[in-house]
Amino acid sequence: MADGKLGVVIVGTGFGCLTHLPAFRDAGFEVKALVGRDPEKTAARAERFGVPHAVTSLADALALDGVDAVSVATPPNTHADLVVEAVEAGKHVVCEKPFAADLGEARRMLAAAEKAGVVHLLGTEFRWSASQALLARLVAEGAVGTPRLATWLLHIPVLAGPAAEVPEWWGRAEDGGGWLGAHATHWIDQIRYTLGEFEGVSAGLPIVSDRPGQTAEDTFNIRFRTVTGVEGSLQSSSGVYGPPLMTTRVAGTHGTAWVEFDDVYVGDAEGDRKIAVPDDLANPAPEPPPGDLLHTAYDLLHCMGIDRAPYARLAGTFRDLILGREVPADPPYATFADGVAGQAVLDAVRKSAADGAWVPVARA
Repeated sequence: MADGKLGVVIVGTGFGCLTHLPAFRDAGFEVKALVGRDPEKTAARAERFGVPHAVTSLADALALDGVDAVSVATPPNTHADLVVEAVEAGKHVVCEKPFAADLGEARRMLAAAEKAGVVHLLGTEFRWSASQALLARLVAEGAVGTPRLATWLLHIPVLAGPAAEVPEWWGRAEDGGGWLGAHATHWIDQIRYTLGEFEGVSAGLPIVSDRPGQTAEDTFNIRFRTVTGVEGSLQSSSGVYGPPLMTTRVAGTHGTAWVEFDDVYVGDAEGDRKIAVPDDLANPAPEPPPGDLLHTAYDLLHCMGIDRAPYARLAGTFRDLILGREVPADPPYATFADGVAGQAVLDAVRKSAADGAWVPVARA
């Protein structure tokens, strides 16, 4: 740690530059190096963002002076080796979701981090989204009574049709691509800490859009039950035409809480009302990334910059944990243990979709 600032290496030149890099700087980190596969692209983006070192191997970045932490924002099938290399070098790590290729890899990453004794966080930035955090708080405080039914629904046409360009890895199931990992991981995490662990799932993973050569799903449809007795459904598609459709609702014995864009409401016997966001959950206005870096339809998912402020709060929590400071319990941060638990749900979803059956979720 030089000049009182923690040094971080960003691994990944896509989402890593769009969100991780500015968010870590917002949280007070010094970005020491950018790691990417393409030397020219990595060098150009490092220069663009004023990062002093552009390298194509994590080992070269770890050898630099003043590196305390690593943030991994690469395709999911690359996470395990990168994370293990970083923690075995004694570096604290934030790893993006989806956490791993499968549950075995996820457990390996957690074991390595625990053995190294480093701080390890999962990239679940939307735990710090004001609406998501407020919904979780309301449920925990009993605003709906005992939760019984949950619904998450999202249709967005951003990847509909063959003209909507995506990264090569994202279209391949074998590389961990697809909408399940890109989007369901956020919802799975939200449900786990809001409503309880998943007991089992029944799922389908169709490809709705006409995209030649794509093997990874652009849609997921999941029915689930939690160990706390909540029945629910998750349906989301990036491959449908038409206007966006969005619903998040948790219904319980005494009321219902729901989210409309960034606003949260509660309805009960006294009527429906909007709930004000408390000061401790409020975030600054979104700050979009530079438009010239948004080359594909997939990049456009981040065009509004809604993840930067929550990610800066995640990075700030990461910083405080490294420095041994006390951090708020609400919203709770997610560690690699949460990555393992979430990966168990993803594996069960994929098995259910393949077998056409209800699948219990393995205990993490």
